[in-house]
Amino acid sequence: MAAMSVIGIDFGNESCYIAVAKAGGIETIANDYSLRGTPSCVAFSQKNRILGVAAKNQMVTNMKNTVFGFKRLLGRKFSDPLVQKELKHFPFKVEQRSDGGIGIRVNYLNEDNVFTPEQITAMLLTKLKDVAATALQTQINDCVISVPSYFTNAERNALLNAAGIAGLNVLRLMNETTATALTYGIYKQDLPGAEEKPRNVVFVDFGHSSLQVSACAFNKGKLRILATATDAQCGGRDIDMALADYFTQDFVTRYKLDARKNQRAYLRLLQEVEKLKKQMSANSTRLPLNIECFMEERDVSGDMQRSQMEQICAETFNRVERTLRAILHNAKLRSEDIHSVEIVGGSTRIPAVKSLIEQAFGKHASTTLNQDEAVARGCALQCAMLSPAVRVREFSITDVQPYAVRLAWDAARNEDGDMEVFPAFHAAPFSKMLTFYRKEPFSVSAYYSDQVPYPDTFIGQWQIKDVQPTPEGESQKVKLKVRVNIHGIITVASASLVEKKQDTTQNENIEMENSNENAQNQDTPMETNGGNQDQQQQNGPENNQEVRDEEMKGEPQQKQSWTQRVGQWFSGESDDKKDKSKDKSKKVLVKTVELPIEAQTHGLSVHELNGYVEQEGKMQAQDRQEKERADARNALEEYVYELRGKLSEGETLHDFVAEDQRNKLVNHLDSVEQWLYDEGEDQNRQVYSDKLSELKTEGEPIKQRRLEFELRPGALDEFALSIQLTNKAVDLYKAGDAKFSHLAETEVQKVIDASKNALTWLETARQALAHTPRHQQPSHTTHQIRQERQNFENLVHPILNKVKPKEKTPPPSNQTAGDGQADGNKDAPSTQSQEQMDVE
Repeated sequence: MAAMSVIGIDFGNESCYIAVAKAGGIETIANDYSLRGTPSCVAFSQKNRILGVAAKNQMVTNMKNTVFGFKRLLGRKFSDPLVQKELKHFPFKVEQRSDGGIGIRVNYLNEDNVFTPEQITAMLLTKLKDVAATALQTQINDCVISVPSYFTNAERNALLNAAGIAGLNVLRLMNETTATALTYGIYKQDLPGAEEKPRNVVFVDFGHSSLQVSACAFNKGKLRILATATDAQCGGRDIDMALADYFTQDFVTRYKLDARKNQRAYLRLLQEVEKLKKQMSANSTRLPLNIECFMEERDVSGDMQRSQMEQICAETFNRVERTLRAILHNAKLRSEDIHSVEIVGGSTRIPAVKSLIEQAFGKHASTTLNQDEAVARGCALQCAMLSPAVRVREFSITDVQPYAVRLAWDAARNEDGDMEVFPAFHAAPFSKMLTFYRKEPFSVSAYYSDQVPYPDTFIGQWQIKDVQPTPEGESQKVKLKVRVNIHGIITVASASLVEKKQDTTQNENIEMENSNENAQNQDTPMETNGGNQDQQQQNGPENNQEVRDEEMKGEPQQKQSWTQRVGQWFSGESDDKKDKSKDKSKKVLVKTVELPIEAQTHGLSVHELNGYVEQEGKMQAQDRQEKERADARNALEEYVYELRGKLSEGETLHDFVAEDQRNKLVNHLDSVEQWLYDEGEDQNRQVYSDKLSELKTEGEPIKQRRLEFELRPGALDEFALSIQLTNKAVDLYKAGDAKFSHLAETEVQKVIDASKNALTWLETARQALAHTPRHQQPSHTTHQIRQERQNFENLVHPILNKVKPKEKTPPPSNQTAGDGQADGNKDAPSTQSQEQMDVE
């Protein structure tokens, strides 16, 4: 069972999918509505939270308390321009929190509540976790969750926080296009070998709210993402909105109805144009759009065809084309270098998008993958690779960090404390070691160098503590590990102080040791098995010199040593050899001390996270309590309708209750129904359970009488058949049948007497039952009849089934043996012996 808890979650802006890795392959899990996709919707009521499909179904009727589109709010501030743009599409209330973050105000449990996007996301993840646990019949903990490749540190941290609130252990946040590439590559048996030229495949993921394109190089057993190109503001919903705006204007002109002034009407219009868009993907003829009771109790209608839609949405399609062409530039590929173009995401079904793909790459869009489920399946595969509980085919994944990252530090002694540590599309996960010389605590900060789809380029600041000068007052050597981790998050993973003790005469040797230490950190792309191993990388000679120059100002002898060292490096001369050639007996004692780091990055503090976890636990308990209450109420309501229906004339229970009792019971049922819709609308679970028990004391005896009535004829017939078979055996005995010849006459007489008594009892019972009205308790129950038959059979069967004694075989005569020998039949004695053995 543990292996079955390995799940992948495709967390989409519109809907989510869950996949699980099993022995037979990857399976997509259906939810409680038997649907594979669960809408990314969370709604609130006076009693509980409504999640997934149920939330989407009541969106129009409860729009102010139904939250959707929250994926795009994760990790952002209220003042963010993207957030302000999104707010125009939300019927629910969004406000600024005291910390500048986003608060979503809803009415929950008859109170105003403000939740963060992280909390709302956690609620949806809780639902997905429950769906998986129910389907797999096991507890869910470990998972891999998909993220758009363009997500920054802030958004990735926010999603990890949300998963933490939901009680999920995220083994990896996996870029959506990388998950798609894994789904494609792991089952391909015809990929080129490790030494051959890789197969380049472009993946286009055009979803509800964004467009992501990635170029991937495949070899047997491994994939390497070359580059990505994204448009975070271009998705299927932009087409929906363009169409909705067109029809809104059309309805203003023809009906004088403005949907923009009525949120409910506009929401319904969006739902209808989405259906129309899907129909136009399969049909190029003019298609109708009809909405009943649209506004002011008036119906509206319109029509559109595909070519018209393409004109209206021209700007969206232009953005798609720009992004498709950008991938060739980013990956440094030509269209002839590309083997195929794989498409996923609901919006890739639009014919205009397929046409743009063909124009950009000169190839037809391939639909090898399930367009809706490919991402979830890739996440499940990755989760299986990272989990020790499941064995999966070896497959190496090298992802990329899409944005260039630079590091800045305290500028001491006129230093230029700034350098690019990761260029755009650098391999990830990945670590780099940086060396500093410091006498006191210092800080480093990370920023995105390029423009990113986030208003703030700040990634984080890390304070390196407990740094002190040497006893001689010199700077100490501090090594920092800067890491793009498995989630795609930039962090300073560790800081350590390197202390070296040796004779002062070996000062030059220290520098060579330092040089050697750096020279060993070669620029090697990370070879991963699931992507969870760190490898060090040297920053390149030029970058290192820049760092050293800044660090070593005012220390000329060291600087000269560094210059000598770079020269040795480029000449390929080994520092180790130099050290050994100078004096093999010299030893350097190296002591590494881990330094504490204080991080200031995006994401929730431990205190906030714990508070949200506690709040989520209370809401889950409230949901469970409400579900039990609703189940008890539904059970009572169902029993009332079922029993009253069956008591009606001509129905199954009508004849099994006296008329006065039936009228009394129906009146009781009517009063319970009235109570349910009056003061019984909102009672606790126990009240409903007590009412149901009270009704069952009246209803169940009636049901039991009907059940008895249906089962009794069969029981009577079975008893009669048993008596008949017994009498037939007695007749055979009387006729001299050899089968019963061994029975004593006294035994047979006992059987005859028992059969007569049983027949008498059976006829008496039949007569009594025939004269008993259906609404009265029967004189003989099915159980009694079966018991009487059992007693009868227990008496007669041992006698009739008594085993017949074995007959004794007479010894063979000598004459027969002699005759056999006289006839010259040499086999005769052995044949007689064989016959005797057979008898025995």
